[in-house]
Amino acid sequence: MEEEIKSELDQEQLDEKETEGDEEEALIEEFEQTEVETLREEIDLLQQQSNEYLDGWQRERAEFANYKKRKERESQQLRENITGNIIRKYLEVVDDLERALQNRPADDEGASWAEGIDLVYRKFLTALESEGVVQMQVEGTQFDPNLHEAISQEPNEEFESGQVIEVLRKGYMLGERILRPASVRIAQ
Repeated sequence: MEEEIKSELDQEQLDEKETEGDEEEALIEEFEQTEVETLREEIDLLQQQSNEYLDGWQRERAEFANYKKRKERESQQLRENITGNIIRKYLEVVDDLERALQNRPADDEGASWAEGIDLVYRKFLTALESEGVVQMQVEGTQFDPNLHEAISQEPNEEFESGQVIEVLRKGYMLGERILRPASVRIAQ
């Protein structure tokens, strides 16, 4: 009997241990599920923050690229404006050299001097061309107020109305930009 009692007690203790083990497993499983859900929520939150940071970074990078392009454009435009202003001053010198060559002296002493002036004039034109300055070819073309400055309007049967008869002062362009419009006489 003692053995029966002992075995009953052992059985009760085993049953209690099993019940305690089942409760512990249930608690552990519940804790693990709660922990997994918490970690998933945290991962989702961190993923959302990461996406926001990435989006902000990409926007800032695009803004910086646009800023660099704008600054390069402004710098290029400033360079063109400065170049245009300087070249415009030298165009007056070219005009003076052309007028001097139109009234070239015929005698021997003056002819050699005129050849020197002609050489300087050609060097000036070469320097201007190397900078991208192009002389406008406007004689015989239709008058365009964007390219020409009309000095006079005269009746002329050889030309159509509004056509350029004569160029009084040459016009020049730097790329697509007009440095100086051509001063012209046009047919009426």
